[in-house]
Amino acid sequence: MTDVFQGYERQYCEISASLSRKCTTAASQEGEKLKQKASEIKSGIDGAEALIRKMDLEARNLQPSVRAGQLAKLREYKSDLNNLKGALKRITAGNGQQGAREELLESGMADTLVVCSLFLIHEWFLIWR
Repeated sequence: MTDVFQGYERQYCEISASLSRKCTTAASQEGEKLKQKASEIKSGIDGAEALIRKMDLEARNLQPSVRAGQLAKLREYKSDLNNLKGALKRITAGNGQQGAREELLESGMADTLVVCSLFLIHEWFLIWR
């Protein structure tokens, strides 16, 4: 695995966790504050998509034995990003179902934490191996 890929991966995990927190906060906002938070989240999602594209290019240039593992991680990150996009849609839809919205956002945060925790465990394993 390259240092470049790992750097992108760390950045993605940080952005993803930040976006999940922003989604949770935005769910309780209304009016102009909600629009501002939604705009921040959309901008963050765009940045996360750019990182995923960079990771994808980097992974495709790796040796086949390493490539498969990195592409599997990318699938997880893409799924996580789709969850964030869905959370943003639910927030901006304003359907008035606050309890359901919070439940959905919490599950998205859990996905983010799992993905980032797996990354950190993998890093720890590589260091101690």
